[in-house]
Amino acid sequence: MAGDSSFDIVSKIDRQEIDNALNQTAREISQRFDFKNTGATISWQGEYGVEMSANAEDRALAVLDVFKDKLVRRGVSLKALDAGEPRTSGKEVKVSATLNHGIAQDQAKRVSKMIRDEGPKAVKVQVQGDELRVSSKKRDDLQAVIALVKAADLDFAVQFVNYR
Repeated sequence: MAGDSSFDIVSKIDRQEIDNALNQTAREISQRFDFKNTGATISWQGEYGVEMSANAEDRALAVLDVFKDKLVRRGVSLKALDAGEPRTSGKEVKVSATLNHGIAQDQAKRVSKMIRDEGPKAVKVQVQGDELRVSSKKRDDLQAVIALVKAADLDFAVQFVNYR
């Protein structure tokens, strides 16, 4: 081979898929019998926030469960969703959730250290903003790193892109 092969480890969310899941959830809660007369709603709160509300705590949490189900069916990892505790706001109970994207600096350092300690020795890891670039002369080493990262129980969703 002429040079190093590489790939990037990223943590991105597909906003269109999440928007589709949110719309499907809104449609389902408007049609389901157990959500009738509960005031159950789900809506965007800013760029990466979602808010669910209903007139009872169990109904608000049920909206969250329906939303999680729709996310899973659309191929979005639940590790990207960070749901808060239910809170009372007047006569409504609201649950706020945020969608995590990008790899934080401390998470990137932890993954980088794990790859250096447990992965093949010829692999180089570089932190580039909110993603990691993994490179090596051998593609088999890169495959081993992908398997290692997939097997690790990380607290954020990862994708592998730009494999070349």
